[in-house]
Amino acid sequence: MVEPLKKSGKIQRRGPVMLVIMDGVGFGKYKDGDAVASSMTKNLDALYASCSWTKLKAHGTAVGLPSDADMGNSEVGHNAMGCGRVFAQGAKLVSNAITSGDMFKGATWQKLIANVKNNNSTLHFIGLLSDGNVHSHIDHLKAMVSEAKKEGVKRVRVHALLDGRDVGEMSALEYFDPFAEYLKELSADGTFDAAIASGGGRMVITMDRYNADWDMVKRGWETHVLGEGRMFDSTHEAIETLRKETGAIDQDLPPFVIGKDGKAIGTIEDGDSVILYNFRGDRAIELSRAFDEENFTEFDRKRWPKVEYAGMMEYDGDLHIPHQYLVSPPAIDRVMAEYLCASGVKQFSISETQKFGHVTYFFNGNRSGKFDEKLEEYVEIPSDKVPFEERPWMKCAEITDRVIAEIESGKWDFIKLNFPNGDMVGHTGVFEAVVCSMEAMDLQIGRLREAIEKAGGVMVVTADHGNADDMYEHDKKGEVKRKENGEPKAKTSHSLNPVPCIVYDPEYNGEYSKTLNEGLGISSIPATCINLLGFVPPEDYDKSIINMN
Repeated sequence: MVEPLKKSGKIQRRGPVMLVIMDGVGFGKYKDGDAVASSMTKNLDALYASCSWTKLKAHGTAVGLPSDADMGNSEVGHNAMGCGRVFAQGAKLVSNAITSGDMFKGATWQKLIANVKNNNSTLHFIGLLSDGNVHSHIDHLKAMVSEAKKEGVKRVRVHALLDGRDVGEMSALEYFDPFAEYLKELSADGTFDAAIASGGGRMVITMDRYNADWDMVKRGWETHVLGEGRMFDSTHEAIETLRKETGAIDQDLPPFVIGKDGKAIGTIEDGDSVILYNFRGDRAIELSRAFDEENFTEFDRKRWPKVEYAGMMEYDGDLHIPHQYLVSPPAIDRVMAEYLCASGVKQFSISETQKFGHVTYFFNGNRSGKFDEKLEEYVEIPSDKVPFEERPWMKCAEITDRVIAEIESGKWDFIKLNFPNGDMVGHTGVFEAVVCSMEAMDLQIGRLREAIEKAGGVMVVTADHGNADDMYEHDKKGEVKRKENGEPKAKTSHSLNPVPCIVYDPEYNGEYSKTLNEGLGISSIPATCINLLGFVPPEDYDKSIINMN
């Protein structure tokens, strides 16, 4: 339990403080490929022209990642925006655990290794094969495979998902070919047998999130566990063939199974051990449930092998998913929502399915549920189950409809919402769709501005990381990389760019300086919102964007 916040006696508005998170919207480094700057955003432009605003860091060390070469992501971004401090995050935690050897000394690793050795069975790894460092890192996988051989494991199978989202859209062979060769070299002495057993695009199989499309997980189960599906002799052949046949980018390639003499080389059987080596939680929970739950009803598993299963991390700390994991998540305590509840502040949180967990679970420090049932309400608007480039406006209008109704109700002191458009449509790589998504979102920001002005509240507009601001791949000289047909190569990953923080305060009365602090990260959002709500932020929270007069 935390103590109530102290009142500052400085700011008191008629209406609520509202935090608007434009997911995946930053300031582009390059003119070419910046879909945010290319969009007609009349309302955002008006806010920039008339309000105090600044740029915030949303990647790398500013959000707890290992280096400033690491892209921010929605999970660590919402952690930072919710807790007001910077905690070491997924990739960094895992890297530290591997480097120190703590992972391999841990009880879970030792249990899975012993299981395989005692049963003379197979150790399986499932996860995203790239160095994107958002969901996984290929170096983590290589370290674990190497350690498994060192510890006497005889047989390893890797079920590798194609990325094309946090890395180049057609970069899969840059990872699969060298990794296949790496496994071949490890197996050359005849004491060890390691190979890639199955695969498919990350947006087609296995990596669904927030229960949006369980068929993705079902396809992944059939591919990785049962060995069902189209069979190829090698991953290289599978990727080349499926690219030619479908014209799809890596993240959208159909599933495939590697076989020999018509038989899958890596089905998951009783007595095996399985590690999901993705460290990010949102797209790992559903597959973990399929392995862990005895009375599982989301789809027909056909066969539920009795295995020792572990995730890289605990993906949901309250529901304890999975039951076993290799690296403990950061212990994030004393988050803003908890302080606000202790102070009697009524809070409303909303997004559509794709980002609902971000404004709740991740914003609350990887914690499910509410701090106070009487003071908080969470609303999820169901996302469309269609490709985002086909509905780039997503549910931003429906979110706004509900938020305006809640503003007008006068029930809430603090409202937070997430518009997923810039991130989810940004990941498709379809520039025109991203522009459409930005313009649709901008219309809703205009509606929110009017509602806040009428209510006498404050609107803080920010983002968790960049994406839509960097839609083309560029070379070291800053020139756009192009395909053989001359079209720009799409970039589907997040960017390293800063994000905005705009303070729209129509009833401002000189309580704080209009000149905002610069050089801060998105972890400064909580102290800022607490200031605007009329309280003094906790002493160890990162510095507020505003300076009180």
